[in-house]
Amino acid sequence: MTFARACGTAEVTVGTARATVVDDVPVAVVLTDEGWFAIHDVCSHAEVPLSDGDIDDGHIECYMHGSRFDLRTGVPDQLPATVPVPVYPIRIDGDDVLVDVANPHHLEEN
Repeated sequence: MTFARACGTAEVTVGTARATVVDDVPVAVVLTDEGWFAIHDVCSHAEVPLSDGDIDDGHIECYMHGSRFDLRTGVPDQLPATVPVPVYPIRIDGDDVLVDVANPHHLEEN
């Protein structure tokens, strides 16, 4: 795996997302009570930043039309989006948040 620095841990607070770019890929780094997540920062429906949306109950909601994406799988569970977005491996190294955009998780909705 090829992890690269996305941001500092101090740059993200619980319940928020931080927009960043890792190797030319837009990424939303999210911190919830359940942990750290990295999800593609472009809604598959409207092509707007997901990082501008609300974080709730393990999901990020697109502010434009209300599509909600599971932070673990990238699968939308609320229309109008029907296409999943990539989620990326993430790890914390000291004060750095590292993301591997070269190896997205490809989880299917069960």
